[in-house]
Amino acid sequence: MSTILVIAEHLNGKLNLSTARAVSAASAVKGDAIDVLVLADQVDAIAAEAAKIEGVSKVFTVARTENSHPLAAVLAPQIAKAASGYTHVFFPSTTFGKDVAPRVAALLGVPQVSDVMAVEGAHNFKRPIYAGNAIVTVEANPTHIVVATIRTASWPAAATGANSATVESLAVEAKLPTHTRFVALQQGKSDRPDLQSASKVVSGGRGVGSKENFEIIYRLADKIGAAVGASRAAVDAGYVPNELQVGQTGKIIAPELYMAIGISGAIQHLTGIKDAGTIVAINKDGEAPIFEVADIGLVGDLFTLIPSIEQALS
Repeated sequence: MSTILVIAEHLNGKLNLSTARAVSAASAVKGDAIDVLVLADQVDAIAAEAAKIEGVSKVFTVARTENSHPLAAVLAPQIAKAASGYTHVFFPSTTFGKDVAPRVAALLGVPQVSDVMAVEGAHNFKRPIYAGNAIVTVEANPTHIVVATIRTASWPAAATGANSATVESLAVEAKLPTHTRFVALQQGKSDRPDLQSASKVVSGGRGVGSKENFEIIYRLADKIGAAVGASRAAVDAGYVPNELQVGQTGKIIAPELYMAIGISGAIQHLTGIKDAGTIVAINKDGEAPIFEVADIGLVGDLFTLIPSIEQALS
């Protein structure tokens, strides 16, 4: 008998799509119930969204002023208490999940399973290792609660809209630490689609040449309604801010279309796009590793090819 608790990720009162992806992984366990836990200061709107996700049995809420910002040190003790009676606790493998899950696992005294990309059984999971060069099957101790992060790029979002799970308030008696406090949140603002959830992404690499030249990437992305990404080399060179970095040390994404422009294709970058649908590569080096994984490859000067693509789109 498996019962799974999925921890909801949200920001500014809206549920993150990563929660629905974690529910998909929970469904693959084929347990008896999937519940979602929402921790915030204002929980109603978030809980209402979570209740519509297909497969969710109940949504539990913990409304406290201390939960107004997702501080791992504050959320972890509450989640550990709420997890009592569950066999699994799933987090999205995002910045949020990677921050909170290890603390919860430590409080529960169990090892964490990271980046679950496939479920083989209630206690058997597949996850990538060696920067995605190998896939390993891990077996969790069936006598202990399973705390796992879900590789969201490997899972489709569970359908939303048809379900109507019950929403219940949960009273959690947990001592919260006072050594951690929220100071400020700094994040980039853009009218473009969110990089991690976008269906189309246009990324630029070192081959773009400069911060000024990167405008050609932004222009193409806007032309096709895509999010903008970048390789680590482009970020390190100062062409774009680090929140646009795609790869092992950046964001792991799975868009339907991924355009890699001026990106050679180091293994660390390929790790971040392995689950993408169609990969289009543009590079003047015909021997670049990116062409080994690309579905469509164009060898040539990006400053000549992109204007041609834009003209064809017009």
